[in-house]
Amino acid sequence: MSPPPAAPSRTPSHRRPAWAGRNYSLLTGAAVVTNLGSHGALIAAAFAVLDAGGSTGDVGLVAAARTLPLVLFLLIGGALADRLPRHRVMVAANALNCLSQAAFAALVLAGDPKLWQMMLLTALCGTGTAFFNPAAEGMLLSSVSGEHANRAFALFRMAMNGAGIGGAALGGAMIAAIGPGWVLAVDAAAFALAGALRAFLRVDHIADRAPGGGLRADLREGWDEFRSRSWLWGIVLQFSVVVAVVGAAEAVYGPLVARDRLGGPAPWGAALAFFGLGTIGGALLMTVWKPRRLLLVGTLCVFPMALPSAALAVPLPVWGLCAVMLVSGVAIEVFGVSWMTTLHQEIPEEKFSRVSAYDWFGSVSMLPLATALAGPAETLFGRTRALWGCAALVVVATALVLAVPDVRRLARRPAPGRVPAPSASSEPAPSSEPAPSPEPVPSSEPAPSSEPVAR
Repeated sequence: MSPPPAAPSRTPSHRRPAWAGRNYSLLTGAAVVTNLGSHGALIAAAFAVLDAGGSTGDVGLVAAARTLPLVLFLLIGGALADRLPRHRVMVAANALNCLSQAAFAALVLAGDPKLWQMMLLTALCGTGTAFFNPAAEGMLLSSVSGEHANRAFALFRMAMNGAGIGGAALGGAMIAAIGPGWVLAVDAAAFALAGALRAFLRVDHIADRAPGGGLRADLREGWDEFRSRSWLWGIVLQFSVVVAVVGAAEAVYGPLVARDRLGGPAPWGAALAFFGLGTIGGALLMTVWKPRRLLLVGTLCVFPMALPSAALAVPLPVWGLCAVMLVSGVAIEVFGVSWMTTLHQEIPEEKFSRVSAYDWFGSVSMLPLATALAGPAETLFGRTRALWGCAALVVVATALVLAVPDVRRLARRPAPGRVPAPSASSEPAPSSEPAPSPEPVPSSEPAPSSEPVAR
């Protein structure tokens, strides 16, 4: 009589798929916590500026103060995350975010916050995000196997964006009821809890990196990896435009349209919640749909990101805006899962964070300028024309990237290169290079957005 197998005996005690190991589960739980806080905090920051007597330009300056450090420090953050244990970089970044948001909350609750103070504190929060994002994406990409990557990334994003629904809706309601200061305080607490969860991530199963030639050499190696792929830099250039104009529309014009035409912060929070609901629908779709032309399908799904700006330009009533946000949420999630699956398939594990850093750097490089210029653009062209301009730029940038042959042709490989080491719960697949494992093994071993536009 054969002894009872080990894997089935573990199954009843685990309420998760066999491929969803410790790191994947901790990363997903922490992402849920931070998204519950951050989606409401983004709305709270805008209304904190407005409640303090700030103008459209002031809202844009505070938004730009958050994204400027993101541009300045992302590449350094990516190099460090491929050199140091990624979970330590993530925990340190969460600690900085917690402290900066707690100080912002105290400032707002005390009354009469100054513009420069709000800009400084949001800049500190952006600095933490710059170091966090490449490490987090690299950690997530290395936590799942190739055969399960599509489903794993879809479920991760579904959980993350589901938390965003509650965070946006609850944040909008809390701002209307008790003011933005308390929402910022909740965000600080969420960063503290998420950092504690991420401290338990295990990296002992990840192969040690060979000593390199220093930070500059690491950055150069990441750049060579980045520029050698036309699909990669082409889509990053596209998103440098898309993220900039969508970010300006949502961070600056959205709250203003909500205040002037839709009834205040609660309707805008509801619209953002519908966007989150759409992302859940898109993630559910991607758990069962595996398009062969990953980037072609994903890029076509970026076109609907022009719809929210157009809806604000009209402006549509609240129900119409919510419908548009729902559709755009579904579409961008199809892109997001396709993009993460492509990175997992094409990029070597030891370069995940550096490539992710160049991705994030290019994608957000124009965001500080766009948010800072949102106020002057409204003065020069009017809010309606500025919003129509945002919609047009999304369409043009997305159409242009379809001219890159690799964007149209790159296909899902039936046998991804990185698969887990043999274990009781999975069978090995053919591989030509070392593979990450969902669970730590003795020999060897995705992110976001911001995170609302994080891919």
